[in-house]
Amino acid sequence: MKNNSKKIVVGLSGGVDSSVALVLLKQKGWEPIGVSLKYCVWADKNNLLQENKCCSAESFAIAKKVCKKLNVPHYIFDVSKDFQKQVINYFIKELKQNKTPNPCVICNPNLKFKKLFEFAEKHKIKYVATGHYARIGEVKNQKSLLRQACLPARQGYGGQAKVKSQVEYQLLKAKDKLKDQSYSLAFLPQRYLSKIIFPLGNYTKNEIYKIAKKQGFNFYSKQKQSQDFCFVAGKSMQNFLSKKIGKKNGEIQDKSGKVLAKHQGLHFYTIGQRKGIKLPGGPYFVIGFDVKKNILIVSKNKKDLFSKSAILSPIHFINSVQITQDKFKAKVKIRSQHSGALANVKIINKNKAQIIFNKVQPAITPGQFAVFYQGQVCLGGGRILLNNFPAK
Repeated sequence: MKNNSKKIVVGLSGGVDSSVALVLLKQKGWEPIGVSLKYCVWADKNNLLQENKCCSAESFAIAKKVCKKLNVPHYIFDVSKDFQKQVINYFIKELKQNKTPNPCVICNPNLKFKKLFEFAEKHKIKYVATGHYARIGEVKNQKSLLRQACLPARQGYGGQAKVKSQVEYQLLKAKDKLKDQSYSLAFLPQRYLSKIIFPLGNYTKNEIYKIAKKQGFNFYSKQKQSQDFCFVAGKSMQNFLSKKIGKKNGEIQDKSGKVLAKHQGLHFYTIGQRKGIKLPGGPYFVIGFDVKKNILIVSKNKKDLFSKSAILSPIHFINSVQITQDKFKAKVKIRSQHSGALANVKIINKNKAQIIFNKVQPAITPGQFAVFYQGQVCLGGGRILLNNFPAK
């Protein structure tokens, strides 16, 4: 039987990060197999995105070109049906419940890595790698985990990891703090982390571009970053929401209950939103919803967005020790671009927790995710269920 211990499945988007990840792995003696996942888009004539921006024909062509240059096999794995179920349907369901979804956080554990590991297992390959900016470390499974200094990050692309019975795997922040993606990876389980390699974790984005240029991958300098969701264009979102959820007219009120205007549906808005409210004398900010009465609550005072606490459910911890603790202190990020703030995390039960920040935070938004950190270690996180503790 052929030895597959050095083989590794590499998720390829056709972007600079996953392409350089492939280069780094091959340089370290791995035998990479490039796999591009084919997702779907919202199939509608009003959607300006006719292809999923994560896996367009152009991105597949680039991935194939890179693999050919590096003499690496390349496969396209169509996961469109599962993407519809796991990501797009989740997105619609959250909006129907007047929550603000985060598709990337859901996609990583439930679709992207799940499908890459399915491909790997089918071909009897143990490891999976991606171009995410994050690192993985090893730690002994002890109750003192939260107090002890974390071990150095595992140099995953250096060879096969030695797994001991008392060892668990930690998710750590990347070297490049501006590109760190640990927030969106916070819900990966141990069974994945023990077999994932993040080759870019100890590099900055500028260093990655230099490696790409040295390899002759000059076409990446022409690519522009899109701010759209991968399956629906931002300019098409109103049409998407109208067709998938519909319209339900209601009142826009201020905090005192004064009626200011009408809205077409609460699902068109999110906590903290300023654009699109279209009220004279603004700007106005969305500060809450009265779902039973279908009322959108707004304010001109940005301080009304600030609060200190929230309830999270469900919750996920990367290492087993956190599950046994009733409470702990952590730096908590309440969205991907939030810098994080100190908070007390109180475990209510296995599916629910409460966070209380030391200082008030802007727009703690139901449906988004709170992710916990201690130093470089990402502990896990939870979905923000309620924000019902306004600042005083």
